[in-house]
Amino acid sequence: MDLQISVFLLFILFTAGHSLRCYECMSVTGSCAGQTVQTCPSGFSQCESLTGVTKVGDITSKVQAKGCVPVCLSGSINFGLVRTSASCCSTDLCNLQNAPDPSNVPNGKKCYTCDGRSCSYTLSCSGDEDHCITATTTSGGQTTMVKGCVTKSICDATTSVRNVESISCCEGNLCNGAQSVSQSFLFLCCSLLSYFLLH
Repeated sequence: MDLQISVFLLFILFTAGHSLRCYECMSVTGSCAGQTVQTCPSGFSQCESLTGVTKVGDITSKVQAKGCVPVCLSGSINFGLVRTSASCCSTDLCNLQNAPDPSNVPNGKKCYTCDGRSCSYTLSCSGDEDHCITATTTSGGQTTMVKGCVTKSICDATTSVRNVESISCCEGNLCNGAQSVSQSFLFLCCSLLSYFLLH
């Protein structure tokens, strides 16, 4: 009996002090070559790897991010100009590999997207993006709206994005409706992208 108690106490001693470790990096050059190891703070139970691609005209830029997160959602989100994919895991140093580039292979689903003046453009969804998304925020009396394609797992958990008033998702082609807007389109895209990069 004493041996069992001793083994149990040793197990508690060694496991209680163990914190998850994840690779960490933030690169706007598209490469995490200089990634470091981060010991996750209390409450951060998953490692995340994220890849974001922004395309404006002929200019394409890629962002890679890795680190500890309290909640991680694998999947992708596509606003037309900005596409992001994330992969998650929960064991030490499991996020060595970069998240895959967001797919650009159409899957047959279509959603409305915005260009800064109008949300009446059609976007072909890619990869595992199986829902349409609409997000809005108001700043200085001006409403900003983005629309696009999203993976269901991300859509299910986007109820508390900082600086974003409402997020809604739906199934079915073009279910997120077309409408004209007057806003700073890239501001909201960047807010949503930073949420997925930093949370």
